[in-house]
Amino acid sequence: MFDGGTLKLLSVARSDVGRKRQINEDAFFRDDARGFYVVADGVGGHNKGEIASREATDQLRSWVYGAARDLDRLVERVALGDSECVWEIRRLLESGVKSACYMVYGMAELDPEKKGMSTTLSALLIRANYAFAVHVGDSRVYRVRQRNVLQLTEDHTLINYKVKHGMMTKAEAEKATGKNVITRAVGHKDYVQVDTADVDVSPGDRFLLCSDGLHGYFTDNDREVAELCADGDLEECADAAIALANQRGGKDNITALVIEVLA
Repeated sequence: MFDGGTLKLLSVARSDVGRKRQINEDAFFRDDARGFYVVADGVGGHNKGEIASREATDQLRSWVYGAARDLDRLVERVALGDSECVWEIRRLLESGVKSACYMVYGMAELDPEKKGMSTTLSALLIRANYAFAVHVGDSRVYRVRQRNVLQLTEDHTLINYKVKHGMMTKAEAEKATGKNVITRAVGHKDYVQVDTADVDVSPGDRFLLCSDGLHGYFTDNDREVAELCADGDLEECADAAIALANQRGGKDNITALVIEVLA
C-alpha cells in the first residue's frame, strides 16, 4: 500500500495512436495504491516496438512488486530520516530497469522478427513523501507545484547531447532535424545506463508522465505543462493533453499520465 503519511494518490492515463501511425507502440501502467507509474514508448522504426514497450513495463512492474518487502523496509527508514535509504531505493529501481533491458534484449535475440526492438521507459514511485524517478530515453516526468514546473528527466537524444556538450546552441537545436534520434533505449543492447532522481512530494502536487508524442509539440515547456496539469479535473487534463498533440499534427503516438497528490 502507498505509505506517505496522510497523502493519497489519484491518477488518470490516456494513450492515443495519433494521426499518422497505424499502431500504438506506447505502453503505460498506473497503480495508485502502490504509488507506481510507468510510461514507455516503443522506438519508432524498429521491429515490434509495441512488444518492447509492453514487456519493459511488465518487467519493471514485476521487479518493483517482487521487491515490495525491501521497499517497505527502506521507506520506513526514509520516513524516520535515514536519507541514505533514498539512494538505496533509487538503486533498486535502476536495477529493475536494467533487468527489463536484459529481458527485452533476450527476447529479440531469440526471435528474428523482434530483432532490434527497444523502448524508452520513464517510471515514478511515490512513497514516504518522496517521488523517485527512473528514466531511459526521451519520455518525460514532470512535477507541477502551484504552476511551477520541474522536469525530473533529461532527454537521451542526440540533439540534447550536442546542446549539453556545447556542440549546438539551444536556438540551433530548435530548428534542427532528427529530434527523435535517441541515444539510450531499453533493449537495444543487453545493458543500458539508467538515470534516477528524487524530489519531495506535498499535498496538491501533480505529476505528468508522457511520451514524446506529447512533449514534442510543446512550444513553451513550463507554461504549457502548467496549463495542462496544474488544476482542473484529472480526466480533463489527460484528454486535453491528447487533444493538444493531435491538433498540432499527431505525428506520433501520444500518452499522458497525470497524477495528483491528495491531502
